[in-house]
Amino acid sequence: MKPYSLVTHSITTTTMPKPKQQKKKSAKKAGSNIFDNFTQTQVAEFKEGFSVMDKDKDGLIGKEDLRATFAEMGRPGTDEDFDSMVADAPNPINFTTLLSMFASRSSGEQDDDETVVNAFKSFETEAGKIDSEQFKSMLMSFGDKFSSQEVENVFEISEMDPDTGIISADSLVGLLVAKKDSSTEETA
Repeated sequence: MKPYSLVTHSITTTTMPKPKQQKKKSAKKAGSNIFDNFTQTQVAEFKEGFSVMDKDKDGLIGKEDLRATFAEMGRPGTDEDFDSMVADAPNPINFTTLLSMFASRSSGEQDDDETVVNAFKSFETEAGKIDSEQFKSMLMSFGDKFSSQEVENVFEISEMDPDTGIISADSLVGLLVAKKDSSTEETA
């Protein structure tokens, strides 16, 4: 019996430490690389968004934070919706968890500001002007389709001439593109 336990001990001692060290390195590396998935400008934008959503300022985004944020956007939801969103997170949703969720769900590169500007230029009927009816039709027909109420919410926060129905393209771009902040740009 003793020789058997010596052999077992010898095998365990020689094979176990190496896998444990590899697991530690992998876990440590994965945790430290989350910020490497984004530019400093993107991290700053996510941080600003996180701060807006963290209504109770406790450093976590919970069900009530989501409810209040969605209500502000004119998209109220049900308890089931918000429970599902919170349940999607592997941990309580702090800033790092939110970044991890964005990183795991992003499908390819993030659109840079120039891409967003060019997308809106494609809707312009003349320089800087977008026809609201045409824009509404596109928003409700293609991609992640907007509801009529969601389109109206967008129109309410954009600069639109009520007589002509023309929207300022710059006002729409301003809603989606971060304002240039010299301190953020210099460190990026």
